Amino acid sequence: MLSKEAREVAKILVEYSTKVKAGDRVQIAADMPAYEMALEVYRLALMKGAYPWIKLDPPGRRYVFFKHASEDQLKHLPEHELYEIKHTDVYIAIRAPANVRELSGIDPARISTWLKTVEPISEWRVSKTRWVVFYYPTQALAQEADMSLSEFEEFVFSSCLLDWPKLAEEMKKVKQLLEKTDEVRILGEETDIRFSVKGRKAVVAAGEKNMPDGEVFTSVVEDSVEGEVYFDIPAIYAGNAIEGVKLRFESGAVTEAKAERNQRLLEKLLATDSGARRLGEFGIGLNYRITRPVKSILFDEKIGGTIHLAIGRGYEETLSKNKSAIHFDLIKDLRKEGEVYFDGELVMKQGRWLMLAAGPEP
Repeated sequence: MLSKEAREVAKILVEYSTKVKAGDRVQIAADMPAYEMALEVYRLALMKGAYPWIKLDPPGRRYVFFKHASEDQLKHLPEHELYEIKHTDVYIAIRAPANVRELSGIDPARISTWLKTVEPISEWRVSKTRWVVFYYPTQALAQEADMSLSEFEEFVFSSCLLDWPKLAEEMKKVKQLLEKTDEVRILGEETDIRFSVKGRKAVVAAGEKNMPDGEVFTSVVEDSVEGEVYFDIPAIYAGNAIEGVKLRFESGAVTEAKAERNQRLLEKLLATDSGARRLGEFGIGLNYRITRPVKSILFDEKIGGTIHLAIGRGYEETLSKNKSAIHFDLIKDLRKEGEVYFDGELVMKQGRWLMLAAGPEP
């Protein structure tokens, strides 16, 4: 039986995140373990007068595809999915992985090939639909977070069931200052990096794309990045953990890349295309209900007191010019040792944004 908290999140996804209305064509893409959640979203969409449908993905399907698909199949655009997304107004994804390491044994180059193939689909979804992604608590996610399932459920729902409009108002203070800024400088452990955000648009992410949410993000002037940065929170790509990443930038591009774990995968990601060596996003985590990494980017990039930089594709809404088949977020924790400067002025110290006093608690 679906919990009260899960039903409340389903209501947020339909009514707040995507604002489903009568006549909307609503695609609900869900992993099989979350079928009850999908049914609740389906019910709520019907009550709004929309036209919803559910797509359930069985455990192991992705592994079978990447294990057995030929090179031709990896490069074949699924026209039916392109047609479907072009006839979708609202896209609600409910992820519920049964095995977060499912693709660990797959050659990353095969995954990169597929991402290039389906880029037209993902681009249309991001730019043309009202979409949101939610991760439903599963045993696999709880184990990855080193929690019991009940602890992880409490963690997930606590980070989602917030006063999102109130939090959005607090985060606007960061957005407004960021949009007046030319140079950002980040200092921390093995980190001294500078870049420009001049002329770029900042976005307040308060539950309308991801759930949980809680970040302000923008794009980076593509050739402005200089210096080095060490990411101390593990990054996950297709079930593979990349840890201890250190990047050096010159004239905006990565010139040196090291990882304490999974160096080969990091190198393959950077080799995806020319845009993969440049930054597409600078993000600021502002959800102080999320206090620890759980090896899931949806949660980890929102941790209050962190920043993240994404190599690869930037978002059009931030006026990014960087194009790539990948968008890979790397997270740095600044709560113990870190400072952020906007045009030479200290704006964040040890995880706390000075214009927000104690931080944007909901």
